[in-house]
Amino acid sequence: MTFPLKPILVSAILFLSCNTGKLNVVGSIDSDLDEASAAQMVKGSNLIWTIEDAGNKNNVYGMDIKGNIVKDIDIDNVKNDDWEDLTSDKEGNLYIGDFGNNSRKRKIFYIYKIEDIANLHNKTNAKTITFILPKDVKSEDFEAFFLWNNTFYIFSKEDDKTMVIKVPNQIGTHTATFLTEYELKGKDTRVTSADISPNGKTIVLLNHDKVWTLTNFKSDRFFEGDVTSIDLEHDSQKEGICFKNNSTVIITDEDSGKEDNNIYTFKLN
Repeated sequence: MTFPLKPILVSAILFLSCNTGKLNVVGSIDSDLDEASAAQMVKGSNLIWTIEDAGNKNNVYGMDIKGNIVKDIDIDNVKNDDWEDLTSDKEGNLYIGDFGNNSRKRKIFYIYKIEDIANLHNKTNAKTITFILPKDVKSEDFEAFFLWNNTFYIFSKEDDKTMVIKVPNQIGTHTATFLTEYELKGKDTRVTSADISPNGKTIVLLNHDKVWTLTNFKSDRFFEGDVTSIDLEHDSQKEGICFKNNSTVIITDEDSGKEDNNIYTFKLN
């Protein structure tokens, strides 16, 4: 005698059978989010925070580990020109990187500070950090950043290399400082998201099929330490990475039209 499988069981079997390489699937991002463009944990909150990029709402979303939207915060006083990544500080403030630049023609970039986001409900205003590039630095598409020692480190999304600039975490207008340019190894070297571990010893740079770790660096000479490429054995439009703890990262997909948008965990060691 055969018994029909219940829809929930069928979904579970399909979910578990999906080949995700070295990644551990922990959730599926709410379908109301067309483009989850970042992932960030914040002190005082157990949610995974995300945004959508250009052409979408000026909202920040807090998801549980399964991908359900728990909080939807409207940032009332700013516009989503091209939001690309998130970072946070030790006081529980969240920062939005509005520095996407596909045309390579953008002149002015923004970082928006959302204070005490864990205790917000529906709406808030952001404080603005504005920056321009030095005159001798070519405008690029920036899609990744993190905050360390009260300074933002921002990475460009380019083939074969990435440019790093830095901007102080201070409300107002600044000229970014060029830090370095580094040639990454691999078939696809476009950096889509970045984060630094809570202990400040490991930096991760995300790509669609790999993660680079930067360790054993001194000061902010990040690429003078050990640069290691980790093949995830899975290729999708990954756009968000953040540390869950010093050895485990959370990774999210942005909709590519090919598969579900998942939340993954991955142990670095």
